[in-house]
Amino acid sequence: MNKFIILPFFLLLFVFSFAQQEATTTDGKKILIYQNGTWKPAQIETVSEIHAVSIEHLELPMPNPLGQIIMHTGYTLSYNSAFRITNWVAYELTAEETVRVVKRNDKFIPDPLLSSGAVSNADYKGSGYDRGHLAPSADMCYSYQTMAESFYLSNMAPQNQGFNRGIWSKLEAQVRQWAVDERAVYVVTGTVLTTGLTTIGNNRITVPAYFYKVILDYTAPEIKGIGFIMPNQGSQEPLQHYAVTIDSVERVTGTDFFYQLPDEQEKIIESTIDLSKWSWTATKTQSKKEGS
Repeated sequence: MNKFIILPFFLLLFVFSFAQQEATTTDGKKILIYQNGTWKPAQIETVSEIHAVSIEHLELPMPNPLGQIIMHTGYTLSYNSAFRITNWVAYELTAEETVRVVKRNDKFIPDPLLSSGAVSNADYKGSGYDRGHLAPSADMCYSYQTMAESFYLSNMAPQNQGFNRGIWSKLEAQVRQWAVDERAVYVVTGTVLTTGLTTIGNNRITVPAYFYKVILDYTAPEIKGIGFIMPNQGSQEPLQHYAVTIDSVERVTGTDFFYQLPDEQEKIIESTIDLSKWSWTATKTQSKKEGS
């Protein structure tokens, strides 16, 4: 008899010990108060509290009605036919994919999946600008298919030669190093497009004044994000000089990055930047062929 009386008592104690109530502190923070007097933050407060969840195509930004979404083998792009240039390219880069399997092919060709706003190699001829990759060929060197698709003209943008072969190349190499360091990173690279920019060629390809990259490391133990906004010109500044929060890139571009993250995670990751959490290994900047 006593056994049946005592058991409900312990069940009741178990339930009340884990009951919780939300409250607000004097500085405006939400907390959860438990029946036993203990409490914890109701929301994620720091990046260290974030735990990764499985999200398919996490790299993709929020679709823009002004861009045609094209999915290639190694990357996805949003093409802006009005500007004759891509808004952004996005992909996950793993450590394994940084190992070169095939050589660079240098065959710049039109994108067969582009429905409108196509450009040609002739638009770049004599312009003084490189056909600069958005998804670098060195990030797509793990198969013949991905290498070939990296040379679609939809993946190109007019870049100042000193920029393409200098600071931009250095950033691309650094991102590959981060993919190795962190096992995988999500990368979005794009153009900052505004009216009144210079154009080149008969098809009037817009020449961006600025390019950007945002990188998400969504692997334990240190989940983190970082962004870069760079003027389309040569520079001798260190990469850290151009580092900004992902929120900053969103404000400049109007693009919502990593929108599939849980809201609390997205808020913390995109509003914070800690340069000490990223490796800044010296990468050799080499003069390279056009469009690398």
